[in-house]
Amino acid sequence: MDVDRPPDSCFADLDWPFAPHYLTHPDGLRQHYVDERPAGPTQGTFLLLHGEPTWSYLYRDWIEPLVDLGYRVVAPDHLGFGRSDKPLDDAWYSIAGHRHALEALIGHLDLGDINLVVQDWAGPIGLCTALTDPDRYARLFIFNTWLHHDTYEYGEGIRWWHQMAVDPEQFGADMPTGAIVAGTMRRPDLDAEAIRKAFDAPFTGAASKAGARRFPVCLPFAEPVLGDAALQERARARLREWDIPIHLAFGDADPVFPYETAEQWAAELPGATLDRIPGAGHFVQLDAPTDCLAVVRQQLGASDG
Repeated sequence: MDVDRPPDSCFADLDWPFAPHYLTHPDGLRQHYVDERPAGPTQGTFLLLHGEPTWSYLYRDWIEPLVDLGYRVVAPDHLGFGRSDKPLDDAWYSIAGHRHALEALIGHLDLGDINLVVQDWAGPIGLCTALTDPDRYARLFIFNTWLHHDTYEYGEGIRWWHQMAVDPEQFGADMPTGAIVAGTMRRPDLDAEAIRKAFDAPFTGAASKAGARRFPVCLPFAEPVLGDAALQERARARLREWDIPIHLAFGDADPVFPYETAEQWAAELPGATLDRIPGAGHFVQLDAPTDCLAVVRQQLGASDG
């Protein structure tokens, strides 16, 4: 297959101090991940997953603080994103393909005692993957995401996003990944130009954005097979029976996943906690990292106590 492998020079000017690591899959595709560890004994692992159209840079302000707390931190880039290889055929991508790659990475690194953090498409990918091997996981942190079910109400924003994806000419044939991420920031004093640059950096041109174009095509209300609709519905039901701590925290300025959806979801999960992150948008990890980490620290402390 035709594949784009971004050169290191794409990332040279970013404020990103973490050494790259790679897993080569059996089909030859190379997947990037961050793997940072504390100097002393570890308290467990944080697995930080990104969605669309981002990459592990989304967690730039999380990694060092979590390592300082004594955790190993692993943050992969989905194939098609970040430093990972990018198949150029849009049709190559499916949600199942992303799940299988993540499962292979977790097995390769033999991760255990995992604190899973998900947001956007990382919710369906990460939660469905976790439920295939639940003994590896210690707790879940769920930020601004969803799991499909028959009565889920997809809002106008996400339906518009699907329509834009199925007609790429509406983007001028080149999805503006950096501008999309920067345009969702809601907190003041963020450097929008630096954010735009960071999320444009992994792509060498329009052809390399096949994975970014494909995600919104796979929304399960429109493409139930490509979008893992049935699996997501089963996963949502199984979460109600999973006996590990589950913590939801949603930015309340997100037009894609409104805070009310988090309230509804938390209400159906026995023992789950819910935090509201005021004034934060869809990419809450980048928009309000201090608030997000405060939620994480509070829950870790509550569990330790």
